[in-house]
Amino acid sequence: MKNKIILIIIGLLIGIILIDTLQAKIFNNRPIIKITEYYDSGNVLRKDKGLFVYTYVFREDKKVTVYKWEKYSPPEEANLQTNHKSEEIDKMDNVKNMEVTINNKKYKATLEDNETVSEFLKILPQEFNMKELNDNEKYVYMDYSLPTKSSNPKYIEAGDIMLYGDNCLVLFYKSFETSYSYTKIGHIDNLADLGSGNITFTFTK
Repeated sequence: MKNKIILIIIGLLIGIILIDTLQAKIFNNRPIIKITEYYDSGNVLRKDKGLFVYTYVFREDKKVTVYKWEKYSPPEEANLQTNHKSEEIDKMDNVKNMEVTINNKKYKATLEDNETVSEFLKILPQEFNMKELNDNEKYVYMDYSLPTKSSNPKYIEAGDIMLYGDNCLVLFYKSFETSYSYTKIGHIDNLADLGSGNITFTFTK
């Protein structure tokens, strides 16, 4: 009896999926069981992704329903995807390379591509007055928190820019082994020994 009930339920589910697929394809309707992707510009407003069909909804409420294995490129969709990828590449290039100033001396910093850096960039440009600690680092507690994904790097390189906790920005000017965990923000090449005093650290967006 139990097996019969299971088979009936499976049969009903298959029937619903087939009916949904056929009504979408034959009558050019949107599938009822779907995931919808929205577009912010261009000719395509959204794409309703059913189990076996895709329905592209254009401006002026025009629709095209195709099987997901059919080769179909709606007008401007490819351009939208290309533009989005180009924007992502441009953003990545901007994130990776940045000019920073330490006590009026300019350096080139290479930043990480992570959520912490993405949120950090939103508050730039910014000038930090950083204090000395342990004869190997400068630090400042910021007034805001950033998302973290901390881990133990085991070895700190001179020039590493790290986040300790969720709001402590740290710049290391000497290399050493560590047992602490940080979220990496970036790195400055050829960073000079900053000495024992406090510094002014400026990020230029």
